[in-house]
Amino acid sequence: MFGVHMKLDKAIYRPLAMAHKTVIPKPARSGLRNFFTNLSEPLAFLNFLLQLKIGKAAETFARFGINSTLGIAGLFDIAKRDDFKLPHRENGFGNTLARYGVGPGPYIFLPFLGPSTLRDLAAEPADGAVLPVAIGKPFSRAEYQLATGILEGLDRRAEADPELKALFSGAVDPYATLRSAWLQNRAAQVAEIRAHRHKKKKKGDAEAAQQADPLADPLTDPATGLQGETPREPQDAPAVSATPVSPATPEPAPTPRF
Repeated sequence: MFGVHMKLDKAIYRPLAMAHKTVIPKPARSGLRNFFTNLSEPLAFLNFLLQLKIGKAAETFARFGINSTLGIAGLFDIAKRDDFKLPHRENGFGNTLARYGVGPGPYIFLPFLGPSTLRDLAAEPADGAVLPVAIGKPFSRAEYQLATGILEGLDRRAEADPELKALFSGAVDPYATLRSAWLQNRAAQVAEIRAHRHKKKKKGDAEAAQQADPLADPLTDPATGLQGETPREPQDAPAVSATPVSPATPEPAPTPRF
């Protein structure tokens, strides 16, 4: 599949993408990109709610409202400016599945769609159904979806051209190079999504341990980095040698164990 894609990309896809970049002025391309990005905000908002990230959901909702009004239907990204500082955050059902422990499955590469995993590919229909189901026309019309898919695809291909050239230049195995880079980037995204959940779990475990032993010291030992233990009773303390040690003849250091 990758070999077929590279041939089609060289013969058709890249020339069309570069022509798109040349013919359409940069401000128009930027406005079009902002418009499509704004349309993806409801999808991101819904998935942040499903992931229980209420703060990011609220920021995404505010961003969508600002850009849809002050940004003239999203043509201008007003929300990311210093007045609001609300950057775009991509999100989808693939991220939600990953947050709740669904594994990525096998790596998949499809012509024109590019790299993905079984999990992300299975989530694509749900991502694409949000606007058509919630709003209906024109988002539910096949011609609209085809036109927007082509325009977005050409724009993404044109913008990614320098990165793809740098990635493939000198690569012995372009497929393995792309696969490794994409999977590492995707793993970093998933790790960020799961980070908040893991922090809450660790906090809950620490609280449960403290409740189990109410005398436990909640402070961390700076020497070991471990949480303090319950102080020993006097009878449990190690015996002190009755024979004093001369300061001039210190005891030999114990032999280290490996």
